[in-house]
Amino acid sequence: MSDKEYRQNTSARGGLLFMRSAPDIALGERVQVRDHQGRQRNGQVIRTAKDTVLVQVFEGTDGLDLERTWVRFLGEPFEITLSPAILGRVFNGIGEPRDDRPPLVSRIMRNVNGSSVNPAARAYPREFIQTGISAIDGLNSLVRGQKLPIFSGPGLPHNRLAAQIVRQAKLPGEESQFAIVFAAMGVSYSDARFFQESLESSGVLSNVTMYINLADDPAIERLILPRTALTTAEYLAYDLDMHVLVVMTDMTQYAGALREVATAKGDVPSRKGYPGYLYSDLAEIYERAGRIKARHGSITLVPVVSMPSDDITHPIPDLTGYITEGQIVLGRELHNLGLYPPIFIPPSLSRLMKDGIGKGYTREDHARVASQIYASYARALEIRNLASIIGAEELAENDRQYLAFAEAFEHNFVSQGEDDERTIEDTLNIAWDILSLLPAHELSRVSEEDLARYHHHEFPHVEAS
Repeated sequence: MSDKEYRQNTSARGGLLFMRSAPDIALGERVQVRDHQGRQRNGQVIRTAKDTVLVQVFEGTDGLDLERTWVRFLGEPFEITLSPAILGRVFNGIGEPRDDRPPLVSRIMRNVNGSSVNPAARAYPREFIQTGISAIDGLNSLVRGQKLPIFSGPGLPHNRLAAQIVRQAKLPGEESQFAIVFAAMGVSYSDARFFQESLESSGVLSNVTMYINLADDPAIERLILPRTALTTAEYLAYDLDMHVLVVMTDMTQYAGALREVATAKGDVPSRKGYPGYLYSDLAEIYERAGRIKARHGSITLVPVVSMPSDDITHPIPDLTGYITEGQIVLGRELHNLGLYPPIFIPPSLSRLMKDGIGKGYTREDHARVASQIYASYARALEIRNLASIIGAEELAENDRQYLAFAEAFEHNFVSQGEDDERTIEDTLNIAWDILSLLPAHELSRVSEEDLARYHHHEFPHVEAS
């Protein structure tokens, strides 16, 4: 650590401190900023040039008197303290406690930017993670090491869904150590309180590490928060051999902070004003999830991405879709019907689902049931569109059965209570109850053995709404 402090500041804007160049300054170096009242702020060097150094100040630059602000370069990357006691704690974006408890005391310090992983050392994601939510577990299954984002729109209940996943996620039938890292960016006080109270009341907070950045916290802190959360996940997964689920909400807030900083830096804007390096920046975060050969732990990532104006082609969901392995899409039409969670099945997809389901993981008929549900619901939506034109009374009897199937599927399979935790066995049994609204000869994607075992002409458990 250098004992020299510099007072070479030229300007400050948007959480960035511009300085005249100093000797031996490295990109990514940690910085301490001391203002005229003696208070310290944390920062990181994000640009070095012959005559200029640019410092990103995580607590923001509001109130800085440039003539009386001193900067010390610490000669080390930005690191956080880690220990097994990190579970059950709540921190801000740079790893400082938000739960009125003392800071962690440990010799273990890790660079928040992580260490590079040889692609050849990566193991293929496998094995099922149960979220207790039928529309995910049954049709868009999450597997260990996967990156599966949730695409949402303004006003849709993505925060409630994220909290439910955190409360309910588990590894069925295993005693493996399982932990959750929850990261929230730009959330309101009420949302932050909801997350904490929800996890405390459910009794899972002791197995969760939370990182929270509030809406009125410095936006620039959001740039380091995902990296802080993933550094914690890497410690839990690869040092403590735990299976870790990382839930982040909301990556659109992160991208907004990135755009704000890029504009202040003078970077050339690209689509919607976001910097041209948005793709590589998001990939740098998302690709830290996965599994590594010869390591027992794993990191599974579920980021929430809100879509401005429900536009799935917006740069953030669009680029996220290229990097990740599928998406869960929340639908406004289902939400307006009062259904929760309003997961719209046709555009939702888990590309790695096949590697985590079936015999030995969930149930032998799982893949066939999911395929049949997709096919039957797609046809039901076509018939529903036709009925809106000619009227349901003009439809053939077979078509009316599909309408009943669609209603039952949306109200009894997709929709479930926030405290309704379903096992994968429950989910598949409900799926068969709903498929039994259709005659057996319409179910061409399941086997004869499946039909003989699970299909029934009666409909004993659920009714079409």
